[in-house]
Amino acid sequence: MGLFDRFRRRGGGVRGANSADAEHLISWTEQHRGVEGYLEPRTTVTETTLMLIAHDGEWTRRRVDGPAAAHRLTRKLGIPLYEVAKVGYPQRMRDYQARQRILRDRERRAADG
Repeated sequence: MGLFDRFRRRGGGVRGANSADAEHLISWTEQHRGVEGYLEPRTTVTETTLMLIAHDGEWTRRRVDGPAAAHRLTRKLGIPLYEVAKVGYPQRMRDYQARQRILRDRERRAADG
C-alpha cells in the first residue's frame, strides 16, 4: 500500500443519475405548486443536477443525465427551466433558507432551555 492510497476514491468517480432521481423530482413537483427548474452544470465533484424550486422557496436537487434529460423532464412536467449559470438562483430560495435557519436556531435555543 502506497502512502496516499487510503485517500484515493473508490469506485472510479462521481455517481450518475438513476431512475430514483427522476421519480423523486416528478413526485416532488406533484406535491408543490409554482415549481421552476434550475439546471446546474456538471462540476468536477458532481454530475449535472436539476434543482426544483417551489413558489415559497422550498427546493430539492437531484442528478440528471445531462442538460437534454433536464429539458425533457421539465417539458414533461410542464415547468420552466432556467440555467443557473445564466440567471442565478431566485431570491425566494435564499429567503426560504434564511427562514429555515431562524427556525432551527429557535428550536436549538428552546431545547437548551
